Amino acid sequence: MSATYTRRSLTAAAVLAVAAAAVGCSSPQDAASGDQNAPIKVGLVYSQSGALASYGQQYKAGFTAGLAYATNGTGKVNGRTVEVSEADDAGDPNKAVSAAKDMIGKGVKILAGSTASGVALQVAPIAAQNKVLFVSGPAATDGVTGVNRYTFRSGRQSYQDVLTAKSFVGDATGKKVLVFAQDSAFGKANEAAVKAVIGGAGATVSSILVPATATDFTPAAVQAKNAKADLVFVAWAGTTASAMWQALDQQGVLGSTQVVTGLDQKSTWPTFGAAGGKISFLSHFFDGATTGANENAVAKAAREKVGGPLDLFHPDGFTAAQMIVRAIAEGGDDVEKQIKALEGYSFDGVKGKLTIRAEDHALLQPMFQVKFGADGQPELIKAVAPQDCAPPAAAMKS
Repeated sequence: MSATYTRRSLTAAAVLAVAAAAVGCSSPQDAASGDQNAPIKVGLVYSQSGALASYGQQYKAGFTAGLAYATNGTGKVNGRTVEVSEADDAGDPNKAVSAAKDMIGKGVKILAGSTASGVALQVAPIAAQNKVLFVSGPAATDGVTGVNRYTFRSGRQSYQDVLTAKSFVGDATGKKVLVFAQDSAFGKANEAAVKAVIGGAGATVSSILVPATATDFTPAAVQAKNAKADLVFVAWAGTTASAMWQALDQQGVLGSTQVVTGLDQKSTWPTFGAAGGKISFLSHFFDGATTGANENAVAKAAREKVGGPLDLFHPDGFTAAQMIVRAIAEGGDDVEKQIKALEGYSFDGVKGKLTIRAEDHALLQPMFQVKFGADGQPELIKAVAPQDCAPPAAAMKS
């Protein structure tokens, strides 16, 4: 999301209250609970359409590749077929909640997906109410970490983005930092993270939160220029990123201060144009992070199964499949055993070594510093070790 995909203690990150009735106990889920030969049902609820559809497409392709990898091409775990169903939430929490309830009623044992942060925050309570496992996807809001025992995540979170960005700042004492973000759960999570991490290190942090429906970004860009910040941290997601960057460049923001943002999906790279060289990038993932000179075996397998270069959120889907196969292999239909199997689990993923922190289910993972080279392609500056961008442990809420 160009932090832009970017994307206390952040345990104060807001979690939306959800008053949703649990699915009734009498369901096909119960009917199949004793049959160890029956398929185990997994439901993917993600953005097939809407502003984040391209992210959802990558997530799904990564999930398919990851399931094939983790099951050695069989699609089975302990002899049981993993039966995957899908629903499009279009980035709408209400649609996601409805789809999740419908899937649970039809016997789905595990939910996954959540491309959007606002969606993840509303699906997580549904999983807890119905005691099913939920593996959230690209949704970056810190509120997902520790929201309940049933919820895990297969991607990074905003705090990890900001800790990576902090490495570009140097001594933050006395500096003015501006957060330029969308007025959404994703944007607010980044705002909270910057205040906690960089503000906590001595900077004065202010914010410009732009309505998610905005199409004219000139007024906000002028406001950003007038702020005269030492650092502008941009957190943006979706199809309006190009127009937003154009406005910031036209109003002189990129030429007058240091701008740090996340490296978005590959299709967005040309939109930076000459401006790309003026920006410092933190990266959740790009194909050069762990391939080529930085190749690892899982990334190689993922590229082969996806059938081409990997993009920003392929790892999130791939990792979700790895986690789900682990949960099924160790826990079968028993959600308590599934949870136990994932807590503290360390494994090799597309990004490198991944660890699910037992206390709050944060996914500890490497992050990356990136710059654009003269050829317009991103170049890895360095990988930031998982422990160096690990968010503070959050208290498990339920």
